[in-house]
Amino acid sequence: MRHGFFVLALMGAASSAVADPAGFRMMQIEMPHHGTQTGISIWYPNGGGGEVQVVAQNAVFHGVDAAVGAGVAQGTHPVVLFSHGMGGTTRAQAWLASGLAERGAIVVSVNHPNSTWGDFEMSMGVHHWTRVWDMSVALDLVLDHPAFADHIDRSRIMAAGFSYGGWTALSMGGLRGNHAGIVETCTIHIETFAACDVLLSEEVNMQGIEPSVWNASYADPRVTHVAAIDPGFVWGLTAADVTGLLPQVHLIGLGGPTDRMSATNFDDSGLTALLPAASVTRFDPAFHFTAMPPCKPAAKSILLEEGDDPVCTDPQGTDRAAVHAEIILSLASMLGL
Repeated sequence: MRHGFFVLALMGAASSAVADPAGFRMMQIEMPHHGTQTGISIWYPNGGGGEVQVVAQNAVFHGVDAAVGAGVAQGTHPVVLFSHGMGGTTRAQAWLASGLAERGAIVVSVNHPNSTWGDFEMSMGVHHWTRVWDMSVALDLVLDHPAFADHIDRSRIMAAGFSYGGWTALSMGGLRGNHAGIVETCTIHIETFAACDVLLSEEVNMQGIEPSVWNASYADPRVTHVAAIDPGFVWGLTAADVTGLLPQVHLIGLGGPTDRMSATNFDDSGLTALLPAASVTRFDPAFHFTAMPPCKPAAKSILLEEGDDPVCTDPQGTDRAAVHAEIILSLASMLGL
């Protein structure tokens, strides 16, 4: 990491400033474009009341405290629309949502149909534009909801996400896909890029998707800022694909030369060069799954049995809590919090 002492100082300052856990509510929302309902989580500045519970905890990951059903703090607050990764859930980055809410943001996370843990169908989940539609529907809900409508600062609406969700955030901010570019990249790197073999398989057939649909703009004009943590689908893009992207973009990369996931490496892909005005934070040591929640002591043995151990095995020297703290602060800073 770039400035360890500075990060620790910020962590201390932030922890002393946060007295109460964020407010938290879960809802079911209709997604007409999927023909189904899905769950959303809303984190927000605590205005009092509610019942403090540990949320997003399981045998592997530590959860976070939340004031379930609390009122919303007085005043207006920025909104962060957060999109999880392929096979993730709204719980996976609860540490980020709660951290931002404790600093004054309303954070809305969606369980994306077809690409959520427990609701996973890659052939449909690869239809990346439907995830932007999910986030836009969720934004409609919170803007009209009687508990939140009067507390939203519409001049500060951020699309944010991790991994595949990072692409969702960029797309929502105006970045267009490049179907020919990503298919060519996956074909060349099918042996080394995560998921390319699946994406190009007969069952998923990413290469068979209509290019005009893949490449269309899915920008939501209400979005004012974008933050993408190790975003996917960043290869094969050209200057023409970034012309509609908002200028307020922050990219966060996880890992150094030997630990960074190639498929989400926005430097090697050329995306960084296409976005010279974007702010960029890189963490080393770290790796892709450092953005997952803090792991419990028994997590590694549990995940080894499931063949998923790397999720909790950060590179030597990584301080996952410190990385999380700086990510929270970097997004909060973008929003003036």
